[in-house]
Amino acid sequence: MIRDTSTDVAENFEGSASGTVAPKPSFWKKPFSEFNYFMTMPRDMRVLLMTNLIYAFVLPVIEIFVGAYIMRSSNDPKIVVIYQLTVYTGIPLTFLINGYLLSRVKTSHLYSFGMLLSGLSMLVMMTLDTLSATGVGVAGILMGCSFGFFWANRDYLALATTNDSNRNYYYGLETFFYTMTAILVPFAIGAFLGAASDGAWFGGNFQTAYQIVTIVVFVLTILSSIVIHRGHFVKPAQKAFLFFRFHSLWRKMLVLAGLKGLAQGYLVTAPAILILTLVGNEGSLGMVQAVSGVITAFMLYLLGRFTLPKHRIAILTAGLIIFLIGTLTNGILFSAIGVIVFVLCKVLFQPLHDIAYFPIQMRVIDVVSKIENRNEFAYIFNHEFGLYIGRFIGLGLFIVLATYVSETFALKYSLIVIAVLQIASIPLAKHIVNEANKLSK
Repeated sequence: MIRDTSTDVAENFEGSASGTVAPKPSFWKKPFSEFNYFMTMPRDMRVLLMTNLIYAFVLPVIEIFVGAYIMRSSNDPKIVVIYQLTVYTGIPLTFLINGYLLSRVKTSHLYSFGMLLSGLSMLVMMTLDTLSATGVGVAGILMGCSFGFFWANRDYLALATTNDSNRNYYYGLETFFYTMTAILVPFAIGAFLGAASDGAWFGGNFQTAYQIVTIVVFVLTILSSIVIHRGHFVKPAQKAFLFFRFHSLWRKMLVLAGLKGLAQGYLVTAPAILILTLVGNEGSLGMVQAVSGVITAFMLYLLGRFTLPKHRIAILTAGLIIFLIGTLTNGILFSAIGVIVFVLCKVLFQPLHDIAYFPIQMRVIDVVSKIENRNEFAYIFNHEFGLYIGRFIGLGLFIVLATYVSETFALKYSLIVIAVLQIASIPLAKHIVNEANKLSK
């Protein structure tokens, strides 16, 4: 059971056998104060954050090393993109299924099922003898279904357990988790896979090393599934969630979602393809991710802890400019140095973008759902299609350029096009925030 206070934790940690509490060393003051602040948050919000902390160790494996595994096994970047397209196709379909199940099945059950399914999808991928387009497509659909159940219920639970005043903190802490694991997990797994390759472990069979990683991932998904069931989450009161007409503010939000989706596909596939093409093996992949350092994660935590809703546009702008700098550097240099700079910028851009974007999305849902008197999941479900259209266009651009021009051209210039288009998010997001604030008064 997660306690509502942390006083007894501090006392047990520092108390003597006689029960006298010793003065806290100055070294512990700040960590304890941050922990105490965390414990002031709603209980269900804390349960959700702890679940996401555990699952944060799984996401980098899924996002980076699955793509690297496909690239290494097939040596065809288009197969990686096909896999990603099938993943992104499975997500909105699962959002639809989740919508029908949400009023019948506990949200925590659906959430945990999505996490477990991601481990199962990896297992299917690692047991394929040959990576044909069909086999990769099936594994991609399964992974898309896992993401669908995970993100649909994660977004709904985040909306239900937070409010506009504490969402900067929620997403700041969550992105702190994700950024730390995005640094540590690729470094650790990259070192393991690199050592396995260099030392010819497991008889020189790199697939066995990936299978061991998959088993660890599956154990972590089981653990995160156990934690989420400790929350007391309420089912949606209204069953209806499928609508086709929306308030003009929400339609603008869908355009912003499409712009976000444009970059998402590349943020999953491009680093693996670029690094394996221009830098080296998976060991290099982990090393490049680790270069960004722990400083980035702590900066993101501080942004979430101390910034206010009015700062979200500034954070979004900083992230998008950093992303543009990274893509320009990669396109101009197109070398190992260029890739390293791009990945460093990507590691910083993605959480900065998320810290700003998700609270804006939740704020709009708060406002529009009250105006239209609809279930909040209706907007979470509809939002996914805005993302999907952006992802499809972005990945489609890569396939067209790689097929009809060259893979090198696609890797060099499509990212720059995506980054330039992303800049349009800044004035649009500012307009959306201003309109949402007016409608809420």
